[in-house]
Amino acid sequence: MLKRCRLIALPLLLGALSCAAPAQAGPKQPNQQAKYEYTRIDSFEVKGRQGVASDGNYYYVSGSKALYKHDKNGKLLLANETPFEGYPIASNHIGGIDVFNGEVFVSAENFMDGVGKDIQIAIHDADTLKLKRTFSFEPSSGQQEVSGICVDTDKRTVWMVSWVGEESGRYIYEYSLDTGKFLRKVHLQPVPQWIQGIHYWKGKLFVTADDGTADLDEPDNLYRVDVSDKSYAPVVREKTFLDVKRQGEIEAGGVDPKTGELLVLFNRGSRIVLGMVKGFYPGYDREISEVYRYKMTPVAHKAAKKAAAAEQK
Repeated sequence: MLKRCRLIALPLLLGALSCAAPAQAGPKQPNQQAKYEYTRIDSFEVKGRQGVASDGNYYYVSGSKALYKHDKNGKLLLANETPFEGYPIASNHIGGIDVFNGEVFVSAENFMDGVGKDIQIAIHDADTLKLKRTFSFEPSSGQQEVSGICVDTDKRTVWMVSWVGEESGRYIYEYSLDTGKFLRKVHLQPVPQWIQGIHYWKGKLFVTADDGTADLDEPDNLYRVDVSDKSYAPVVREKTFLDVKRQGEIEAGGVDPKTGELLVLFNRGSRIVLGMVKGFYPGYDREISEVYRYKMTPVAHKAAKKAAAAEQK
């Protein structure tokens, strides 16, 4: 009898409490859905294995120790295989790149077995791929490695990301495009694992993450970062790359400003240990680097078209 009375009284008590003290509304949560739908167009092989960017007229590709320029059919037009000539700090590794206003922005460092040091930002001429100038990295930022770089063309700032995890990989790092001054770091929430690249498109930042284990045939992902003036930024998964020829290593990407197409570089066939090629998977005797192209369709636009079609029926 006593148990029955408690079971009856508890809902009444909870109801009374909910009427007497309504819960306060929390802060509005960000939109957690993908902003775009991505439809694969095609892919083509390139020599570089680190990243791809476009100025609308050409594709620029970075290798670990080289820069390449392709036409939009994928044909190689120009190569700089001694890109570190003239660097004020010795480098041996290039990560992701971006191109803006006739210049290629390069994330450079000394990298070996998962450890990066001597980070710097190098700007190369897009016509010749030769070095024009550099600006220095700010050690107090806490960044310990650089895997990618992009230009926010609206705010005129430069963003960098770190592949190295723990504290360094929890943030993205912002610099002034005009002065080279370090501005701030922004805490990613949640933090994608093994960030490989970053690009800017229509007010949003996007990062590629090598968070799938290739040995287990797990896919990698693209995430959107909703940056504001706050010290942190919510992260939303945009796309899981289930459609690549073989799961391997995603690298840096970007958007063609003329076509609005997403470009992402993938490597397949090689085993990667601490960021270094250590042999090949069965069926491969070399690493294959490919640029994948995707049509980007805004999700809201797609939903509106579906609603219009349903209304016509």
